[in-house]
Amino acid sequence: MPDVPRSKIFDDIYFSVEDARAETKHVFLEGNDLPERYKEKQHFTICETGFGTGLNFLMAWEALQRESQHTHLHFISYELYPLQKEEIKNALQPYFDEAFLSIFLDKYPSKPQGIQEIKISDRVNLTLIFEDVNEAILRQTDKVDAWFLDGFAPAKNPQMWTDLLFSNMARLSHETSSFSTFTSAGFVRRGLQAVGFKVEKVRGFGRKREMSKGTFCGG
Repeated sequence: MPDVPRSKIFDDIYFSVEDARAETKHVFLEGNDLPERYKEKQHFTICETGFGTGLNFLMAWEALQRESQHTHLHFISYELYPLQKEEIKNALQPYFDEAFLSIFLDKYPSKPQGIQEIKISDRVNLTLIFEDVNEAILRQTDKVDAWFLDGFAPAKNPQMWTDLLFSNMARLSHETSSFSTFTSAGFVRRGLQAVGFKVEKVRGFGRKREMSKGTFCGG
């Protein structure tokens, strides 16, 4: 079993010790009905809270390549405590083809700070925002089709899971926007419901009995 990277700041792992790819597929891709929804739009925007190793981005991009020949993907991700390129490489090597991973690593910034606009391919743009999401999201204007809520666990990182974040999610959502997250914490579900999301608890991945997902119904 590959070593799973752990954040020293939050004393939490970046992804599942059981099966990292299966976890992302279940929680974030299937939780947002991807890649099927790619086919519905010419341009699709995903916004993520917590870029971490980039695992979710790479799998979203991989699914786009496999399932949709025409959709353009814009992936926006916030990360306050970025990993360095070598740390990402070591974490993800066991899970991706070397040629595929190197396309991303070659373009990942050597100094991850500020806002980085990265053209991954003709159909994929990655915006990395190395700032506090609760401050930087106030400046975001891009509407979001799918939200990946993937900061560390609310109990260990409560400063990310805020009413300010939830209200800005509502501001940037539309009638078909969705979200998914590994957590089923009550205050997260209530916070999203309060700003207009329909929230449901569903089966979680691995040892996590439940997770949350939902759609925006308006505030």
